[in-house]
Amino acid sequence: MRIILLGPPGAGKGTQSARIVERYGIPQLSTGDMLRAAVAAGTPVGLQAKSLMESGALVPDSVVVGIVADRIEEADARPGFILDGFPRTVAQAAALDTMLKQKGLGIDAVIEFKVDEDALVGRIAKRAAETAARGEPVRKDDTPEVFKTRLDAYRTQTAPLSEYYAGTGLLRPVDGMAPIEEVTRQLDGVLQPIRQPVSA
Repeated sequence: MRIILLGPPGAGKGTQSARIVERYGIPQLSTGDMLRAAVAAGTPVGLQAKSLMESGALVPDSVVVGIVADRIEEADARPGFILDGFPRTVAQAAALDTMLKQKGLGIDAVIEFKVDEDALVGRIAKRAAETAARGEPVRKDDTPEVFKTRLDAYRTQTAPLSEYYAGTGLLRPVDGMAPIEEVTRQLDGVLQPIRQPVSA
């Protein structure tokens, strides 16, 4: 089962990813984690990424896709995986499709968390206020100003992926504003026809 999670920051993808990992026994692949692991392991793609990062350059799509290609060859990812945070652009999605096709693989579903952006900003502000009330430091990206900037970036760069994946017939919307258990139930409705859960 190979799935992609789409949705703006704060939509609940992290919470639901953890549940999918536990319930279906497939790993969540984060590009940041994969990048760091490839650099640490000194793989050819990792070394390429390291030299780019050290020079302050952005890591190009071809290198990121190369790192994903290496990671999905590992034993734990062979039964399937969740991609969250990648692809971020239509160009990355096309490169991912090409790479998977070369391996005789494909994406089974692209799950989009549909949310009300104004309500999301309120949700993040509430989370920040609760964190501050406990005397804990508030995450820098949890301030309403920074969060709105992240939403804008998502809207311009990543939202076009909805249209791209809708065109492939893979897009499956879920209501990201619903209670957590209800979102999980909706996800099961999408995922169970693809793969039965390994945990009850």
